[in-house]
Amino acid sequence: MSHLPAPFPLARPRRLRRSPWLRRLVAETVLTPADLVWPLIIHDGPDARIAVPSMPGVDRLSPAEAARAAVRARDLGIPAVALFPNVNPAIKDAVGSGATDPDGLVPQTIQAIKDAAPEIGVITDVALDCYTDHGHDGILEGGIILNDASLERLAEQAFIHAHAGADAVAPSDMMDGRVQAIREALEANGFQDTLILSYAAKYASAFYGPYRDAVGSAHALTGDKKTYQMNSANSDEALKEVAMDLAEGADMIMVKPGLPYLDIIQRVSSAFEVPTFAYQVSGEYAMMKAAAANGWLDEDRAALETLTAFKRAGCAGVLTYFAARVAELLND
Repeated sequence: MSHLPAPFPLARPRRLRRSPWLRRLVAETVLTPADLVWPLIIHDGPDARIAVPSMPGVDRLSPAEAARAAVRARDLGIPAVALFPNVNPAIKDAVGSGATDPDGLVPQTIQAIKDAAPEIGVITDVALDCYTDHGHDGILEGGIILNDASLERLAEQAFIHAHAGADAVAPSDMMDGRVQAIREALEANGFQDTLILSYAAKYASAFYGPYRDAVGSAHALTGDKKTYQMNSANSDEALKEVAMDLAEGADMIMVKPGLPYLDIIQRVSSAFEVPTFAYQVSGEYAMMKAAAANGWLDEDRAALETLTAFKRAGCAGVLTYFAARVAELLND
């Protein structure tokens, strides 16, 4: 502050809070539908929709249903969707071969969305956990995640997505060097305009459980992911990870999870001044849904408040399962 405020009663801060029009007029942070990305869980089964029990209100969607969701997103003013696959366990193996199938679930869904709503941005998850029989994000050998051996598969997966029409690929695996490997693969194959949204600061969190249930990796997961996802005690390390990913060719970066890491979001966005995103993850969503179901909080107000907090901390956008509902509230 450049000067001290006048003392009471000359200054009465409540004057600026007296009415809705005035609160809107002087708001420092404004949340709009354009700040939201809608994560869609997609599946390759015969059903159009399958409810996810641990995430009330979230369904696994067929490619056709995902395309309909993209149309809804467009009509609500949401600029992008993000795709996360639940694939048939029969195609899973130790090296995640299904991740690089050009005719697989994700390429099919990208094409369906682009046919139905070409205006919508499509962001795809780049990681092997949805395709491995051990549930890890890289190649597992002797109980160890092989970093360098995983890079080639991740780069090929990103290329497959770009070739299918993805606007942005989002490596969430936390292998060292994967952004550079992906950027080089995209450049070499004529996809120099494909964006990389890097999960640069992804923590080994307790808040991922419902998501792993949704994509079908929960039961397969052997051990934990602490050897490659970040320690929740560390903040400076996040700045190092972001700096490395930007140097390797990332266009945008992600902090994950969201609410427990608002301090990281603020530090990253202030230090690097690049588009910084957060993921309001499944555990955050499920907690609020459960509390609302028990009458312990107002779900709509809680969703708006938390998403405004992300914006206030410095987010350019937020991935949230509340996206469609919040966009409806903001449009009203």
